[in-house]
Amino acid sequence: MLGLLPLVNVSTHKDWIDEFHQCDKIELDKVIDAELYPDSGEIKMAEVINRISEVTDGDAIVVTDVGQHQMVANRYYKFRKSLSCITSGGLGTMGFALPSAMGAKVGQPERTVIAVIGDGGFQMTIQELGTIRQSDLAVKILILNNNFLGMVRQWQQLFFEKRYSFTELDNPDFQMITRGYGIKAQKVEKREDLDQAIFDWLNCEGPALLEVVVEQEGNVFPMVPSGASVAEIRLD
Repeated sequence: MLGLLPLVNVSTHKDWIDEFHQCDKIELDKVIDAELYPDSGEIKMAEVINRISEVTDGDAIVVTDVGQHQMVANRYYKFRKSLSCITSGGLGTMGFALPSAMGAKVGQPERTVIAVIGDGGFQMTIQELGTIRQSDLAVKILILNNNFLGMVRQWQQLFFEKRYSFTELDNPDFQMITRGYGIKAQKVEKREDLDQAIFDWLNCEGPALLEVVVEQEGNVFPMVPSGASVAEIRLD
C-alpha cells in the first residue's frame, strides 16, 4: 500500500473548494449578518442564541424542542464540547425539550443545561415544570415566543401566499404559570433588556425561565423546498 502513494497525484481541489467559499460569503452577507446583528426591529431568534453562546462560552448542554428554534439553536450556538447538543432530529415531536433537559441535568449535574423551546412546544409538556421544581433540577428554560407554530407558518408564508391556517397561537401567560410552580421567570420584549436578562437567568440559583418575544414572521434560512434539489436552496 505504501508503495502506491508515490504514484498518486496530489490534488487540493482548490477551484471546487473556492466555490464553497464564495457561497459562504453570499450566505454571510444575505442571511447571517442580518440575523445576528440587526440594527432595529423585533428581536431575532438567532441573536438570542448567539448572545447565550457568547455568555456561556459555548460550554452549555443545549436541548432543543422541535421547530424553527431547533434549527436556529443548532446553527448559531457555538458548541465547544462533544455530547452537548441534544435534539430529536427530523422525526422528533413537539414537547421533547423539557423532559430531555431534565434527563441531561441529572446525567451532567455540574454543567449548565439550557432547554430551547418554542411557545407551541412548551405547552406540550409544560406540566414537567412541576417535576423540575420538585426534583430541584437547575434547568435553564428559554422560550423563543413568536406567537406562532413557526416552522409551519414559514412554509405557509413562502409557498401558500401567507394563507395561515391554525398556526397563530393565543398563548397563556407563561410567566404566571411558571411562577405558579415556584420557578423564577422573566420576560424580555426589548433588545436593550436582553443582555441583562440573559445574565440574570443563567446566574440565578435553581431552575429559571426566560421568555423572549421574538420576530413574529422571522424565517430560518437557508432552506431547501420540498421536492427541490440542493441547487435550488433558498436564502430568502
